[in-house]
Amino acid sequence: MKFDKLISQIEKINNDLQHKAVQSVNQALTIRNWMIGYHLFVYDQKGQDRAKYGDNLLVIIAKHFRSKNIKGITERSLRTFRSFYRCYPQIRQTLSAEFRSRQIAQKTFSLPSKHSPNIKEMLNHFSFSHFAELIKIDDPLARAFYEIQAIKGRWSVRELSRQMGSLLYERTGLSKNKKSLLSKIAADVTTIEDSIRDPYFLEFTGLKEWPEYNESDLELALLNHIQDFLLELGKGFCFESRQKRITINNEHDRIDLVFYHRILKCHVLIDLKNRSFSHADAGQMNFYLNYFKDNEMNEGDNPPIGIILCTSKDSIKVQYAIGGLNNKLFVSRYMVELPSVKQLENFIKKDVEKNIKNIKKTKKITGKQK
Repeated sequence: MKFDKLISQIEKINNDLQHKAVQSVNQALTIRNWMIGYHLFVYDQKGQDRAKYGDNLLVIIAKHFRSKNIKGITERSLRTFRSFYRCYPQIRQTLSAEFRSRQIAQKTFSLPSKHSPNIKEMLNHFSFSHFAELIKIDDPLARAFYEIQAIKGRWSVRELSRQMGSLLYERTGLSKNKKSLLSKIAADVTTIEDSIRDPYFLEFTGLKEWPEYNESDLELALLNHIQDFLLELGKGFCFESRQKRITINNEHDRIDLVFYHRILKCHVLIDLKNRSFSHADAGQMNFYLNYFKDNEMNEGDNPPIGIILCTSKDSIKVQYAIGGLNNKLFVSRYMVELPSVKQLENFIKKDVEKNIKNIKKTKKITGKQK
């Protein structure tokens, strides 16, 4: 055996077994979520004390698991698991004899289309994030179409979502040359890296998520300094998270900085934009605030507030977002403990100017060394 052959053999072994490991975890996660969905459905139908919890059942369950520090079991995810069970009853066929012996009912809610791929084939190709996208489709025939195309093209979750959004199924139905249309799709394919970074995968395995930063040098430096600035104010800011990921309806977003204010007893979310302020920024922040109200607030907490920081060449703008909180209450109680808009704007202006000088200086030194 030559050296090149040895290297190729090691690479093949690594890639094959890495793929199998990821596939095993994804299948276990998918089965877990399906079974949680099953038990939720059964309890909804036959729970002896079901009436006691009313419409708050999923909220109470999510709160219990949050208190145990178990990630990934939120009110929204529980709703998704229940829909998943109703949409893919045929997954029961893949369960081991041990699970089947628990007499899991073969109730059919959304009959799989006769055109659907074999469920084992889907489990081999799809992560749970794929299924979470597919259950958004009510029409079994349309769902089967996307199942088949996603398997054929080895679509990533992002690509599946994109094709669903572009109404590929409807466009294919209208097209005179269906094969030609489908052959033109240059799709993103699922990679091992995509699978390992999948938020459901990370929560299920308990692996630590390393944030990926896309900010420029200037943005990254500014985030560092804002964090230090607020902590140094000594007004109750406690650092909690950076690039905090939130997942809603299988879509993932990140909040730049999250603090907890021990005096106000509320979360403070900070979103940095390296451009001029847009009204969409306020909408996005209110979206984050609503998420925190539903999923992160504990008993005794006050509603969260947000700070939007926008920096552009021409202007710097700071805006507080209060997410439905009474404005008079915000001014009288919250602003006493928070930095003023003017304070933040002055700090950012000085910091941006200083960072620009430092970056230019670094580039000059690097250029000379070359």
